[in-house]
Amino acid sequence: MVGTFICGTLLSAFLMASCGNKDVHEGPVTGFTQAEEPSIRFKLFSYIDAQGTGGEAFRFLMPEGWKFSGGITWVLDVPAMPATAAFRVYNPNGAEEFEAFGNYCYFWTDNQMTLSINPPGSRYFGMVVRPPVSAADALQQILLPQVQAGRAGMQIISAEALPELARAVGAGNLGGGYVQTFADGAKVRVTYTRNGIPMEEEIYGVIEGMYFPVQSMYGTTTNVIWYMEYLFSFKARQGELEKHAKIFQTITSSFRINPQWYAKYSNMIEYLAQQQIQRIHSIGELSRTLSQMSDQMRAENLAQFEARGKVYDQASQNFSDYMLNINRYYDPFEGREVELPSGYNHAWANNLGEYILTDDPNFNPNVGSNLHWENLERN
Repeated sequence: MVGTFICGTLLSAFLMASCGNKDVHEGPVTGFTQAEEPSIRFKLFSYIDAQGTGGEAFRFLMPEGWKFSGGITWVLDVPAMPATAAFRVYNPNGAEEFEAFGNYCYFWTDNQMTLSINPPGSRYFGMVVRPPVSAADALQQILLPQVQAGRAGMQIISAEALPELARAVGAGNLGGGYVQTFADGAKVRVTYTRNGIPMEEEIYGVIEGMYFPVQSMYGTTTNVIWYMEYLFSFKARQGELEKHAKIFQTITSSFRINPQWYAKYSNMIEYLAQQQIQRIHSIGELSRTLSQMSDQMRAENLAQFEARGKVYDQASQNFSDYMLNINRYYDPFEGREVELPSGYNHAWANNLGEYILTDDPNFNPNVGSNLHWENLERN
């Protein structure tokens, strides 16, 4: 399995990960209820991986006036996961925020000799030595302690297993042969105070891993490589989380990773696996090395990328239509279908990748604007 990027290479899986309701007709999968909102304008945000490839890594729709902070970090001492991303998309004039957390990569084994040399808490080829746990336990025992800074008086309100989340993102489906895989999903809701403001946050995550046997002169032992991934959250003032559901849904459903970036990422995994880490001594050399790598994926990596993409596309269709209340429109500027939140009667787009959603039948963004806006037709 190709090592995972933030949230399992992000790969538009955020939208499918927002699941909680068991009845798909009860409302949005986050448990959010739709609330009346005024017209809202989105713009296309493109993140450039300046530290590594120098090209676009991912893009998504962001509400106009919101800010982005964070990004991709290359961590070359973990060959199975050389790049991870952590970022925030937030309203600078409010408390609403979408946050993506960096992935975690772990190693475990039942080989007691290996454990005596690499006890729990140490690192094994860059991976922290720790036995696998359920997704709910991972969120509460690993992630929450890591993110407590800035969340004063944090209390867990609820924790819920979400096996359908792991299935939706295709976690655990990439095994084969002698390798056995496992996957689990969960969400937790917490409250806390941030800068004197009472906050509420819903955090999602998946664990995914592989068991594989290792033959030695002493017999067969089992090693485990497992990840915490698809880690993200929605947050707002306490009592207002549901109010902003449409904005969060648009951010997550519009997320797309650049396949050329992913190709270089996959090639870097193979490069590091060939014991070439010592040849990269600086960020500058990392950038030069990545720039020389092909934008094309090897056949097996491309097949894996496309296989997961098919899983995401199908899950996206099911979840966005029936659980996240997403409508599909044809964007003539992009020449493709786009997903925007339902609940609005009209959607407009321009050639800059911006969208306006409104219920006002008399609203026309072309009036008083030097941009050309098209009223989108729903598919």
